[in-house]
Order: sequence, then structure tokens, then C-alpha cells
Amino acid sequence: MSIQAIEDTKVKAFPAPAKPAEVIAFTAKVRRRFDPAAIVGKLASTLVPPAVVIAVMLVIWQIACSSPNASLPPPSQVWNEAYDLIAHPFFDYGPQDIGLAWRVLISLQRVAIGFGLAAIVGVALGALVGQSIWAMRGLDPVFQILRTVPPLAWLPLSLAAFRDSSPSAIFVIFITSIWPVIINTAVGVRNIPEDYRNVARILRLNQIEFFVKIMVPAAAPYIFTGLRIGIGLSWLAIVAAEMLTGGVGIGFFIWDAWNSSRLPDIIVALAYIGVTGFCLDRLVAAVGVFVTRGTTAK
Repeated sequence: MSIQAIEDTKVKAFPAPAKPAEVIAFTAKVRRRFDPAAIVGKLASTLVPPAVVIAVMLVIWQIACSSPNASLPPPSQVWNEAYDLIAHPFFDYGPQDIGLAWRVLISLQRVAIGFGLAAIVGVALGALVGQSIWAMRGLDPVFQILRTVPPLAWLPLSLAAFRDSSPSAIFVIFITSIWPVIINTAVGVRNIPEDYRNVARILRLNQIEFFVKIMVPAAAPYIFTGLRIGIGLSWLAIVAAEMLTGGVGIGFFIWDAWNSSRLPDIIVALAYIGVTGFCLDRLVAAVGVFVTRGTTAK
């Protein structure tokens, strides 16, 4: 037997000792404990500052309007004369005698239709303007001119076209809120990184696939910025339009209260309008955060 064969036999008979396995330490997952003090502190830091500011404003308002010659009612008078509107927002005593919450919901229905159409059409036109240089040269000057027209200037034309107050108000909402959606979407599409476009060319995506998978996720922050501006303009437009077109919305309620010299009712209605507009803005912002987080996670 050769020396090489003997060495091979030794190797087979006495294999080299195996390396010791690495010990992987599994750390226990730290569970977050429920901390009531932290939650209360966070709520206090969020709610206390605006509550203090509102209280100071009410005190100043009460002092400034308490004199007999004051033209506006103080908060105490608003509370006494408009208590039913404040405490019972959902009363319903007939077609024209309903609470402010129902009037706000009726106005929100019109806003939902008008703003929904503006969001769909605005995103589509904004994508076209941002993607095509020829569309931008042809449409952008027209958009820049039309967006400067005040909302109520469209109302006589819409009444002549639709011959009804409800679709006319919806059209005013649509034509008012569509411009920031178009402009912000176009800017977002223009700022899509070139790497994304190269990936779309490599994958040979068609226009619809590029729009859904590349364009909309990449431009989502710009789109939702335009939507936040648009929803605020929609709420402003519906209140102004309802003052002139009538109906049972919150805008017509303010105009009717003015004709009846019910200033406390107007002040309460303005508070409803402000809170509703704030909630609409926060809702669109929350949806935007959720969508942009999903797109960045992908």
C-alpha cells in the first residue's frame, strides 16, 4: 500500500473534529407597557394649548361685546339664544326646520360629489400635463387663467347651464377645487426620478401600468398636497354657493339667519363650518400619510 493510500485511510478513520456551532442568542421581545401617564401627557400637550387660547379669546370677546352699544353678541348671549342649536344638532321638525348637523351633512354630500369628481379628473389631467411636454404647453396656460376666476363667478353660468341649484353648486365645487389637484399632480409627475422611468422601460410597462405602478405612487405626496388644498376650497365654495342657491345646507342657513337678524345662530353655524373644515383637512391628510407610507414600504 502506498504512503498516499495510508494517509487517505487515516483521514477517513479519524476525521477532523467539527467546529463548534455558533450559539445565537435570542433576545426576548420587549413588550411595550401601557403607560397611562405618557398618554395623558401627550393628550395634555396637544389639547391644553388650543383650549387655553380659545378660553382667552372667549374672555376677550365677552369683555369687548358686553357693553349695550356693542354690535355683536357676547358668548353668554350666544349660549342663551342659540342653546338648542348647540345642544341638539340632530333635531328634525320638518323639511326646513332641522339641526345644524343635518345641514352640514347635506352640504357634505354635495362636497363629496364635486370634490370626488375634481380629484379623479384633476389627477388624470395633472398626470397628462406632467407626462407630456406638448400637453403642458397647450393646457397649462389655460389652467393658469381659469384658476384665477373666483368661485362665485361661475355660479350664474352654472345656473344657466343646469337650471337647478344642486348641480350648480356641485359644479362650483368641482371647478374651484380641481386646479390645485391638477397643478400639484403635474409637479409630482415631473419630479419622478429617471431611474423609475428606466425601470418601467426595462419591464416594458404600458401606459396604464406605468400610471398605476410608477406614476401614482411616486407622485402621491404631491397629489395629496393638492387634495388637501382642494378639499378646503370645496368647503369654502359650497358655503358661498348655498347662500345664493338656497336649499337646506349650512350656507343657506347663515343667509336665512342674517335676513332674520339672528346673529347668535350665525356665530354657531360658523363654529360648525370651522370644525367641519378642520376635520376634512385632517381626514385627507391622514389618508395621504397612510397611502404614502404604503408606497414607500413597497
